Amino acid sequence: MNAKMKKSEEENFEAVRKLFPLTADESGITYLNSASTGPLCVPVKQALDKYYQAAQYLDRNADHDAFADLEKIRTLGAGMIGAHHEEVGFGFNTGFGLNLAAFGLPLERGDEILLSDIEFPSNVYPWLALRERGITVKFIPSSNRFFSIENFKKAIGVRSKVLSLSFVQFFNGYKNDLEEIGSICRDNNLYFVVDGIQGCGVEPLDVHRCEMDIFSSGAQKWLLSPLGTGIFYVRKELQNKLRIPFASWLAVDWKLDFSDLFHYDRPRFDSARRFELGTYPYAHVHAMAAALTLMDSIGVKNINDHNHQLIDVLVEYLESHNGFEINSSLVNRNRSSILSFSCKKVKDLYQELMRSKVICAFRENAVRISVHLFNNTADIRRLIGVVDKFA
Repeated sequence: MNAKMKKSEEENFEAVRKLFPLTADESGITYLNSASTGPLCVPVKQALDKYYQAAQYLDRNADHDAFADLEKIRTLGAGMIGAHHEEVGFGFNTGFGLNLAAFGLPLERGDEILLSDIEFPSNVYPWLALRERGITVKFIPSSNRFFSIENFKKAIGVRSKVLSLSFVQFFNGYKNDLEEIGSICRDNNLYFVVDGIQGCGVEPLDVHRCEMDIFSSGAQKWLLSPLGTGIFYVRKELQNKLRIPFASWLAVDWKLDFSDLFHYDRPRFDSARRFELGTYPYAHVHAMAAALTLMDSIGVKNINDHNHQLIDVLVEYLESHNGFEINSSLVNRNRSSILSFSCKKVKDLYQELMRSKVICAFRENAVRISVHLFNNTADIRRLIGVVDKFA
């Protein structure tokens, strides 16, 4: 990349930064916690305001606009994960798609689910609920707090039917090699289910190349949308084989004609929409469409490069000062937009960062920082300024 192109990209990210009010100098905030909740940008707030303003009067039909934005979400969401439009639906959170997997896949008494022993709880409890149906859950031992592919291979048994795994581990940012893991699943006739919330939108992904069956991601973190939004993916060939764990009247096509509803024989959509639940939260639908439009205008690969470059600045500092331990992988295929590190007085460091309005998270006795498209080098320098007191 030449200097002119690099400067142009930096200017693009600085322009985007201005769309996030928390980045203004007067806020005093350096926000490095998108792995917890992403901040709302101006276009998202405008979409919410516009809907709530109109909702005070209800003098027009809001359905057409909302359904158009739902289509935009499905299309843009599919583009971010390498799926086909008809394989993606609107979900309310990560748990939506994971429950669809747990209660929709054709599992029988005596079957076995494989999970990592360091999964976020949302990817554990739906599977544990299957125990009352006689289905077993086996936890795969991690290695150095990372998912172990070797231990995964050893764990596969004759009754193993599903592996459900995080794209990126929430506490240390370890990005699993989903392409290799997906190949192992296919070779062993395992359904491959992925909790994608900590990588969706900021880490390049191709669900087909990774041979995934079901993928689910809330949108309130890296997708910069309000709480209660998300996307899910179901492989096209699997859609008609899934049991229907929950049913909605909007899983069929009324063609937006809600004046003639006594047709109980209409078939479900021949797409992932057959698993959606309505009525939809229109305000958040509009907001999510605005957020994905912004992110799509930049591109996942560009966001990924930007984020990793910022992480590199922090890594360079930490590696040049004694007393700090990096808990995240720095191997290219396993690194993400999350970095976890610790030191002797790590809890004091975290508390000092929060007092200084450098917003981050405390996970597994370590400071977890997560950078996004609105962050810049000055944010990392401000973080380092506080961290340096503990060097």
